[in-house]
Amino acid sequence: MDLLAFIPSPPQGVWNIGPFPIRAYALCILAGIFVAIWIGGRRWVARGGAPGLVADVAIWAVPLGIIGGRLYHVMTDWQLYFGATGSGWVNAFKIWDGGLGIWGAVVLGGVGAWIGVRRRGVPLPPFADAIAPGIAVAQAMGRFGNWFNQELFGAPTTLPWGLEIDPAHRPVGYEQFATYHPTFLYEALWCLAVAGVVVWADRRWTMGHARVFALYVMLYSIGRGVVESLRIDEAHHFFGIRLNVFTAILVAVGALVYLIVSARLRPGREAPELLDPGRAAADADADAPDAPDAPDAPDAADAPDAPDATDVPPPGSDAGAAGATAAPGADPGPGDTVVP
Repeated sequence: MDLLAFIPSPPQGVWNIGPFPIRAYALCILAGIFVAIWIGGRRWVARGGAPGLVADVAIWAVPLGIIGGRLYHVMTDWQLYFGATGSGWVNAFKIWDGGLGIWGAVVLGGVGAWIGVRRRGVPLPPFADAIAPGIAVAQAMGRFGNWFNQELFGAPTTLPWGLEIDPAHRPVGYEQFATYHPTFLYEALWCLAVAGVVVWADRRWTMGHARVFALYVMLYSIGRGVVESLRIDEAHHFFGIRLNVFTAILVAVGALVYLIVSARLRPGREAPELLDPGRAAADADADAPDAPDAPDAPDAADAPDAPDATDVPPPGSDAGAAGATAAPGADPGPGDTVVP
């Protein structure tokens, strides 16, 4: 086939450094995670949150998200591993060979994020709003791992941007076609566009209460449904529709409903002090009036001196005679003045 132009596939996706394989798919995923944490951290601080929280929560969210993504992939494409011609249950654990379902990653990753923010006393909705654009960018970067693996491409095409696929990776029945729709690129570009729209909408309408995240989910699902319909890899169907297309439709509708209902019930955005309880408590302590000082106890040096024995006037002296009065019933002594 004579082509004016095409997108070549990488000649390899694994590089061996001694006994250790370095896989491009894993590198794309890791790079996306780091970028998502960086973007989410900056947005979180800009909203009034504590620095470093996004990285701390990622310790919980990322592993659970990867597990959830793999579980969704294995459950929806179980025939690849457990079918009559499947590769076996051991390969179901080989994440580096590709296969992470975004829906499972979002669900279990959300559980991990909830655990992380709960430990810090922070509500989940504003955290989800902060990290939404970063997740979209991470998805765009992760899709290039499919490019290195020469997988998840679309139907054959003669368009100038057709993706060249090696014969070893062409599906059964399509061996005669050399170029296919680069669905990995379509989805990556769509994810970048989603990230830009979400950031713009958040600034335009000051969105809160997880509406930024819902907008990301809705827009991504729309694009994913379109891209998924172009793919020719084996997949389960539901009501005659590819399962992932059907799921994307349901998720997009659910996100749209949440956007509408949430905007009516909870307009505006969360107060910044909710995002950093520690700082809010410190500010409250700083603004509290100081308690008045307790009066000082009198010092012993300030007490009146007790009269010394030498200060008592001797009997018969003028000072003693002038100021003394005999007690009732007592015999007057020398020098006492008798009161009649």
